[in-house]
Amino acid sequence: MHPPRAPLTAEDAVTRVVAFFEHLSPADVATIGEFYAPQARFKDPFNEMQGVPAIQAIFAHMFEALEQPRFVVTGRVVQGTQCFLTWDFLFAFKGFDKGVTQTVRGASHLVLDEQGLVTLHRDYWDAAEELYEKLPVVGALMRWLKKRANS
Repeated sequence: MHPPRAPLTAEDAVTRVVAFFEHLSPADVATIGEFYAPQARFKDPFNEMQGVPAIQAIFAHMFEALEQPRFVVTGRVVQGTQCFLTWDFLFAFKGFDKGVTQTVRGASHLVLDEQGLVTLHRDYWDAAEELYEKLPVVGALMRWLKKRANS
């Protein structure tokens, strides 16, 4: 448990969170509790979790499964205690296309508490376009389905 600290403005809290994610390393995963409320909720196309330990596990798995994952925040809108971030997630697969940088473009909706901690983190990105199409066998099928749907 962390000692209480002076509340941050939403802008300052978002600046802290952005800096955290843009410089995130495997060692930093243990410090997520400095940015997220104890019962924070996280949701993305593959996960729906609650609590700092569960959120830490998601990011720890990211470092185990991918080579050099990193986030680049490309935009942000802060209104009251809510924030919307746009970002690029860059990484390389470990199992194939080794060394080839992949990019997933997405957005995050963050809700902050009075202390500037994240209580809700919801990621929005198109798993079909941004991930499945990049996989060897599944990618060919996804591209074919997309082509058929658009014709």
